[in-house]
Amino acid sequence: MDLKDKVLLITGASRGIGLAIALKAAADGAKIAVAAKTQTAHAKLPGTIFTAAEEIKAAGGEALSIACDVRDEEQVKSAIAATVEAFGGIDIVVNNAGAIQLTDTEKTDMSRFDLMQDVNARAVYMVVKHAFPHLKNSDNAHVLNLSPPLNLHPGWLGPNLAYALSKYGMTLCTIGHAEEFKDLGIAVNSLWPETVIDTSAVRNILGDVQKSVESARKPEIVADAAYWILTQKAAECTGNCFIDAAVLKAAGATDLSAYLVDEGTTPLPDFFVGEPKPLKVSTKKV
Repeated sequence: MDLKDKVLLITGASRGIGLAIALKAAADGAKIAVAAKTQTAHAKLPGTIFTAAEEIKAAGGEALSIACDVRDEEQVKSAIAATVEAFGGIDIVVNNAGAIQLTDTEKTDMSRFDLMQDVNARAVYMVVKHAFPHLKNSDNAHVLNLSPPLNLHPGWLGPNLAYALSKYGMTLCTIGHAEEFKDLGIAVNSLWPETVIDTSAVRNILGDVQKSVESARKPEIVADAAYWILTQKAAECTGNCFIDAAVLKAAGATDLSAYLVDEGTTPLPDFFVGEPKPLKVSTKKV
């Protein structure tokens, strides 16, 4: 199975992991709606919905640029309607848009708390809710949420509780929607990187810790794992909290070194994977 002529709605697809997933699907000839906020380039967050669409077309896919703030229900509904009007339906939803601030309770403003809940957990629920009538009509519908396994080690919750709540909320949506939709043959899964991934957002969060960025993997590892998931039979692959490296190894990959930003380094574990390890991060807002 491949993704030729499949219609994907990907939130936050103007850069990073979302764009990498879009380009992987585009190579099959998929039709991709790029639903994201960025319409003009930002110095620290390069890429827009328009440049992403150009890259998707160059990679062999069809693309639709949609300005969409996933916090806004009317914008989400409009993005879904535009996708259906342009491409005739929706087969796959990838909830990739995210907000992050790694601060403790004292340093987390409630406005920032609300932002993370809205962009992360609430948006996943809302996008799926409004895409559901169209997913029901697909012959192999998938929802993929970029969210971690439910690792309840206190060390992951204590330092960054607000962020952890929002990301775990996404994963609870995965588990709940997978159960709710299982009789309809709609697959709902989560995917999370085993290691830090080199994206603009991560570079901003890590600040000047250049060594940490170099000890990362490229977004393509997540895209390749996502591709494997999205090309499975939906009725037989749902309710999972996948880790990218584990997916690829199970699919037969024996050497993941090509995904390293700097060959020869040992990539840093990502948040919520295994036991917590101290990682110095910037507390500035991104």
